[in-house]
Amino acid sequence: MISSVNISARLLGRACALAIAVAATGSVTANPAFAQQAATTPGQEVAAKVPLDTLAALPALSDLRISPDGKRALATIGGGNNFFYAILDLEKGGDPKVFAQAATLKEEGERLLTDYRWINDRFVIFTLQSRENVYGQRVDLRRLASYDTQTGTTTPLAWRDATADASDILQVDRDNNRILLARMVDDGNSERRFLYQVEWVDVATGKVLEVVQRANPVVDGWAADGKGVIRMGFGSDRDSGQERYLYRSGASDTLHTVQKVKDEDFTGKGIRPIVFLDEPDMAIVSSNHEGYRAIYKANLATMEIVEKVFSVDGYDVGSAIPNEDENGILGYTYATDRPKRKWIDPDFATISQFLEEEFGEGNARIISRNKDSSRLIVSLSQPRQMDAYYLYDTKSGTFSLIGYESDKVKDGLLNPVEAIRYKASDGVEIEAIVTKPRLRQGEKNLPVVVLTHGGPYGVRDYAAYDQWAQSIAEQGYVVVQPNYRGSGGYGSEFVKEGRKDGFGTRMQDDLNDVVDYLASTGLVDPKRACMMGWSYGGYASARAAQRDPQRWRCTIAGAGVYDLPKMKAYDTGYLGSFGANYLAKGANSLIDVSPARNAGGTWAPILIVHGVRDPRVPIEQARTLKSALEGAGKKEGVDFAYLEQPLNGHYGVYFTKEERLQWLGGATAWLARFNPAYISSDSDYAKRAPLDPAAKAMADQLKIKGL
Repeated sequence: MISSVNISARLLGRACALAIAVAATGSVTANPAFAQQAATTPGQEVAAKVPLDTLAALPALSDLRISPDGKRALATIGGGNNFFYAILDLEKGGDPKVFAQAATLKEEGERLLTDYRWINDRFVIFTLQSRENVYGQRVDLRRLASYDTQTGTTTPLAWRDATADASDILQVDRDNNRILLARMVDDGNSERRFLYQVEWVDVATGKVLEVVQRANPVVDGWAADGKGVIRMGFGSDRDSGQERYLYRSGASDTLHTVQKVKDEDFTGKGIRPIVFLDEPDMAIVSSNHEGYRAIYKANLATMEIVEKVFSVDGYDVGSAIPNEDENGILGYTYATDRPKRKWIDPDFATISQFLEEEFGEGNARIISRNKDSSRLIVSLSQPRQMDAYYLYDTKSGTFSLIGYESDKVKDGLLNPVEAIRYKASDGVEIEAIVTKPRLRQGEKNLPVVVLTHGGPYGVRDYAAYDQWAQSIAEQGYVVVQPNYRGSGGYGSEFVKEGRKDGFGTRMQDDLNDVVDYLASTGLVDPKRACMMGWSYGGYASARAAQRDPQRWRCTIAGAGVYDLPKMKAYDTGYLGSFGANYLAKGANSLIDVSPARNAGGTWAPILIVHGVRDPRVPIEQARTLKSALEGAGKKEGVDFAYLEQPLNGHYGVYFTKEERLQWLGGATAWLARFNPAYISSDSDYAKRAPLDPAAKAMADQLKIKGL
């Protein structure tokens, strides 16, 4: 059991620190030291303007996972242009033990290390993913490998005869070094190549020990209880959209259909199990049948809700947190303006309450715990800070600094972040995240950049540190991130509102309306507005340049969809004819809302950035837009700028530092050309800092004229 909590400034001041540093050359070093100050989140505001070279750096330390015995931690360490995946010794310090490097994987193609976990104190399992052509079908290829921390050897797990996915771990048997794995297998039957069978796999040898569930023609995935018994199967038809859930009470029973749903609005219909309880047929599940996703207790044999156990007014609940035995729950994950957790386990509830009292609500987050919960990894940060990671020993009450997300900024305070609410022009209330430039406090009528998130459906931004928002705010701009209709976390009806009008119409109006709202407060000048975004945000930026050029001084579009008919054809092969319908349900014509199909007329100046290896939005989308703009008589370097990144994929978390600097430096240069942060009428014009060196370099590379 967890002992009583004993956090104090005196104990924190004596905490042992393990300072992690990664040299620019990519070598990894660690230096044991002793913390000289209490571990508090207030920090000190960084005095001078922080260069993009610092802000665009890879996280020096992130994604920590503590070992079952609490003595070591898995971590991702960023250095130079590379990620290192390593093991930290939380007791002795010393150099991190690297077991994989991202650069090596990326050079082989868009193969990414997407996850890792401890199986027991000896073995680590990590997941590799790439998008490849398998039997003529473009699929996400996923594989598992184990790393033996004693011998330093890496072993592929059940790769033989695997087709697309061989990575779904249903259960872990720590004592016997094995996992219950659902994977797709080519057994000679072409109709079963992309169906899952379930097997016990030895993590030391990678060999299949036992097949416990053969592939079922109507099942796309399986779920097991805490004892390793297959209890449910899930299936869906790519073309009709019909989803089916099969269930059985125990190992000796037959699977039978208990639920059929068709999620036409892509809002996540149906009852979704999270934890199988020891009570017969009972489980903790999530459902949004009341409009917002909440957590319930349900009878899976009848699919009847027994009781609601957790909900949050006006927001969706994320999930429940299983206990170690996976037969009960410790708490719930949810988000209002920030991601949060509600602990129902009394020990964790006590710890959480004390952390909030010590560091402020939402500033301290338990991100990993060892087997008996005697040691926890806690991240500390305010929304305007990068994370600091601490080891909390619940028996002694001591807090030990493990390291910082940024080895240069550390716990320094950057640009203030807050959540606001505004009403769109049709009256719908929308939440947005505003980052204000700290170096321009008290100034009014500032330039604004609307930073639009991707997705678009089911995704949202939070009042938390955002590398892109902070980087642009540091240049002197107000940055606003609207959670426009269709965004996730605000209930199913809010998603439907976005889908009803589709891409480029009412959702686009929401992005215009936030500028009008901020202008009404006096914070921003609506005539000094630009838009920036990636994925759907890239589309929205291109659509803004094409549809509303009078509103926008410029736009910056990354990895966007610009020709929607082409994208729907691509998605039909990738997602099926039903899945491809997510694209733009409410649009009268995909052609009408496709920027590349409407390249004529007046456009706001646009910077286009895309990764050649993008597995989600093909590079052809960017090349099509560039060709269309040229065909319409628009000039590169004046009306538009174009950048292809040879190794880059779609997902920003995997960007190298070079790619991040190109994106943020290019955006800063484009903004400086068409919407300068400081103009002569600003009262702080004389205090302006020179253009960031990274922006200067990108201006030269992109041949941006007029700077």
